[in-house]
Amino acid sequence: MRHRLPTAAAALAAVLMITGCTTNNTVDTTKTTAIQPTAKDVSASDLAEGKAQFREANYGLAEKHFRKAVELKADNAEAWMGLAASYDELGRFDFADRAYDQLLKVAGRKPQIVNNMGYSQLLRGNKKKARVLLLEAKAHMADQTVVDANLALLNKS
Repeated sequence: MRHRLPTAAAALAAVLMITGCTTNNTVDTTKTTAIQPTAKDVSASDLAEGKAQFREANYGLAEKHFRKAVELKADNAEAWMGLAASYDELGRFDFADRAYDQLLKVAGRKPQIVNNMGYSQLLRGNKKKARVLLLEAKAHMADQTVVDANLALLNKS
């Protein structure tokens, strides 16, 4: 009985060694190249959500999504514009000014941006500065409807 255990263990070891040494000829050895990742704007979903929240007048949530969009893609002018407008609506003009500064660096001094900066000044009660900015925007905008509406608000106040 004592000889059976070592013999059984030796037989088991031999079987394991033999099965471990067999080769599997069904393995695909074709060399492949890595698939390049597709270029995807990771900030796009936050930009879309920021716009949706802004339209619903949820300016705090809009700010959150626009901020994340610019953190993910710092050259996204549309996200900077939304972020600045959200800060304006929240009354955080110090942050709005920073966002407008970044926006000007990214996109340049475009009439739509200048119009929004003028509206920001209107919200603050800076009528003189608002008028200067809105008139600058009006002089360079093809469709002056929005600027005219902002100027009308300025004249009412």
